[in-house]
Amino acid sequence: MKKISLIIISCFLAFLAQAQIDGEVLKPQSGKFLLQNATVVTVTQGILEGSSVLINDGKIEAVGQNLSSDGATVIDCSGHYIYPGMFDGGTRLGLVEVNSVPETQDFAEIGDVTPNMQALTAVNPNAVAIPVTRVSGVTTTLAVPSGGIFPGTAALINLNGYTPDQMYAGFKGLVMNFPSSARRSTYDRRSEEDIKKDAEKSMKNIAEIWGNAKKYHALKEKGGQLQYYPEMEHLSKAVSGEMTMLIEVNAASDIEQAIKWIKENEVKAILTGVAEGWRVADKIAEANLPVITGPMLSIPTRESDRFDASYANAGKMAKAGVKVAIRTNDAENVRNLPFNAGFAAAYGLGKEEALKAVTINPAEIFGVADQLGSIEVGKNATLLVADGDPFETKTQIKHVFIDGYKIPMTSRHIQLYQEFIERNPGLEKNVK
Repeated sequence: MKKISLIIISCFLAFLAQAQIDGEVLKPQSGKFLLQNATVVTVTQGILEGSSVLINDGKIEAVGQNLSSDGATVIDCSGHYIYPGMFDGGTRLGLVEVNSVPETQDFAEIGDVTPNMQALTAVNPNAVAIPVTRVSGVTTTLAVPSGGIFPGTAALINLNGYTPDQMYAGFKGLVMNFPSSARRSTYDRRSEEDIKKDAEKSMKNIAEIWGNAKKYHALKEKGGQLQYYPEMEHLSKAVSGEMTMLIEVNAASDIEQAIKWIKENEVKAILTGVAEGWRVADKIAEANLPVITGPMLSIPTRESDRFDASYANAGKMAKAGVKVAIRTNDAENVRNLPFNAGFAAAYGLGKEEALKAVTINPAEIFGVADQLGSIEVGKNATLLVADGDPFETKTQIKHVFIDGYKIPMTSRHIQLYQEFIERNPGLEKNVK
């Protein structure tokens, strides 16, 4: 054991020595910055040509032309575009490092009812995929637990900080996996009757759990003596409306059932997943429920559907009057959020609405629109500078700011690219 420990320590010291040789570690920089002469895509107040954005003390201090550069680091953005940082409305980023290694996974607890499980406390600020994601212009994500009926509490995070608390972006939501009446996969061999029975059993289970939560809340309101029961304590916050529920539901019939359940129980809710939302878009709109849908880059839910059913889903719901945000529902490939939005834009959502679906819409849905989601004076300086449309693969993200911090444009992917594109010694050394 001692020998193994010595080897590990030696490797670590060698790594530190290499880091000192190769240069200093790049860290986010705070300060006053003037992003000059750009096309500013504010999202909420139009597009401003030849304008600048002044960042100071973590906030957007001014937007316009001829801004003073006194005391500011000037960044020439001529020919470039400034956009708000993009939101991913549902990920496991920071909750898992390697999908095939259980020891690096922290997104699920044992049991069907663990609403008190806090995704925020499980977030790893040093996850390798975080820098990979933020240099792609995705600055804010919802960390979502998974598992049973009530798997835990999701948390909105900004992708910069040394601790989860520093990353917290102001929203938490109680996750509920609504019972499904659809087949789990193409390998699901249950009969239609068995599927129906399983769904009914699940609904009865939820009715019992929710009934207990209501009783707990009623006793708490009356000042009754209650034993320590963290699961019910947390569910009672959703019963009272103190906490928003994120209800994962996908099949059209289940969406209708979920809408009915939400109305009967008078809870604040956001629908997530909603893969077949386009089939019942008018009913979602009538219920005035916001939606976080995705991934867009997915196959249809039914063999009889058109190939583009998933791509067009967001656009059809938006046209029906539903407020739509987009998610990747991924861990290591959250960086592909802009391309999910691009597909939605191309298949009916439109570019302007697709941009809203990853900026101001999720900011409003999560209740943080006073801080994030658009380029406006007084809001947090969380934004990106790009040389083109961020939904296009050819576009390069030049700068990223999160809460006023200038983020180093590097990641594990970039470092590996640089290492092997400029090999030293090169292959010629081994050629005889």
